[in-house]
Amino acid sequence: MRIGLTYDLRDDYLAMGFSEEETAEFDRRDTIDAIEGALRELGHETIRIGHARQLIAHLAAAFPLAVSRRANADRPDWFDLVFNICEGLSGLAREAQVPAILDVYGIPCTFSDPLVLTLALHKGLTKTIVRAAGVPTPDFAVVASPGDIAGVDLPFPLFAKPVAEGTGKGVTPASRVADRTALEALCRDLLVRFDQPVLVETYLPGREFTVGLLGSGAEAETLGTLEIILLENAEPGVYSYINKEECEERVECRLVRAGDDPEVAAAEAVALAAWRAIGGRDSGRIDVRSDGAGRPQFMEVNPIAGLHPQHSDLPMLATAVGMPYRELIGRIVASAVGRRRD
Repeated sequence: MRIGLTYDLRDDYLAMGFSEEETAEFDRRDTIDAIEGALRELGHETIRIGHARQLIAHLAAAFPLAVSRRANADRPDWFDLVFNICEGLSGLAREAQVPAILDVYGIPCTFSDPLVLTLALHKGLTKTIVRAAGVPTPDFAVVASPGDIAGVDLPFPLFAKPVAEGTGKGVTPASRVADRTALEALCRDLLVRFDQPVLVETYLPGREFTVGLLGSGAEAETLGTLEIILLENAEPGVYSYINKEECEERVECRLVRAGDDPEVAAAEAVALAAWRAIGGRDSGRIDVRSDGAGRPQFMEVNPIAGLHPQHSDLPMLATAVGMPYRELIGRIVASAVGRRRD
């Protein structure tokens, strides 16, 4: 099969003048090398495309009109599937841009569809959906403007973060607030810095987990779970932007097993239920944290999880449970191929 690769290279955006924080979700070149290497080992041809604008240029140059995939199957610049890990640069629907473009041309891609990717990036909307499906998640409010802060009617302590960012962007120890004065100052700061609403939710003091998922719908299953343990030199109390950027020195990601720990089993059940509720596809991660009574709660979903073979949570988890990187990539592709229409 001929597979196109779409991705955002961090170095490209840094060279354009974007900051380290602005590019935190983008990929390193060795991640792309690893994915392409695994795909070729699995017997596929690959075509490197790049980010959304490069995809548009490629498709527009090769195919001025959107025609059927079948009609172009023999062209050397066409692809049967796109392995998409683009995060996008701006907007609340930025992760959905590449799948939406591909939908125009009838080209399937890995991971979730545009609807799910748009939903999942907005943490407040995602929590609304999973709560309606019966999945436990902390009480929350969305602050879209300074005028909304006074309407937040939740008991302190609270936790506040940008509604549509990943990699811990905007999260520091100050994200945990103990009173309304601190909440107002933090919300005002985040509204200006990130130009998007702020999610405010009940603070959960318990253990934190990230659960890997494989597959789609009724066939989805948990891959396993890592517990996030902050080391002595970590920023305290929160899996912050700094802790994530320097995770090798500040964080231990410990494999924990559902068969050995009822709290882990409950966390995996929460994650799987949330994954099915939002319609996640192929593979992803869900972050779960427990309340003071040890009851796991849904926090957020990452439907396009990082895939660096040594540094990203999902491949680290696969390795820990005995699944080689090539097999992980193969499982993702096999799940996506099931959606192809010949």
